Amino acid sequence: MLLSLDWDAYSGCRELVFDAPIWGSPDRESDRLAAWQRRALTRDQQVTGWAALNADFPLYPGWEAFGQYAGRPAFVAWSHAHAWEWLKQFPGREVLNIDSHHDLTSLSGDPAKVRPGNWAGLGLAAGLISHYEVQYPAWHGGMPVAEGFDLDRTRQELAAHLSRDVLARLTLTRADILCHGNTSPLPPKREVEALLLVQSPSWTSPAHDPAFLELASALGVQALSEPYLRPWPGV
Repeated sequence: MLLSLDWDAYSGCRELVFDAPIWGSPDRESDRLAAWQRRALTRDQQVTGWAALNADFPLYPGWEAFGQYAGRPAFVAWSHAHAWEWLKQFPGREVLNIDSHHDLTSLSGDPAKVRPGNWAGLGLAAGLISHYEVQYPAWHGGMPVAEGFDLDRTRQELAAHLSRDVLARLTLTRADILCHGNTSPLPPKREVEALLLVQSPSWTSPAHDPAFLELASALGVQALSEPYLRPWPGV
């Protein structure tokens, strides 16, 4: 299988943080840096820089486990819009995507253009993906606004926009539902052919860029598009 990690599965938010991008983001250049600075400046005035975001936008644990895949072909991109090149290198595989979003369909823009919100749906329709599973992070279970909170609700919403063929090759899961005791929700290394790390800077805190880049380095990634390193402006 192919394994995709969107960093927003771990660089997330707390419940009822109403300026969090999980409520929606148009994914403009300003959303990747300036919007995060505005969020930081409205928080603890005694804390400078990106650290002011940490209380509302934590880095959830578990991402370190991806280090087990060192040695497998690994790629990095700042957006899932660039995943098409990855899929073309490994056509027809099953894909497991660890993500805060299903990436199957988007209600805005040209539906035929590959974008972060529809790359997986288009990949299924084109035959580049044989079966697609999106695994939402465990923290979605405590956040009603999140896609992964109610999997039946999300599947019903998707049914109005996807063909029967695509729906038949789709699975929605959540990490805490899959875990029993110490069981990991991640597949064993022997089952993973290649990986893709995606930063999604409109949705992930700049405070967590160093951890993302650390993981990318440990996996020896090839860049499909260069990820962002977002120092505090002026520093």
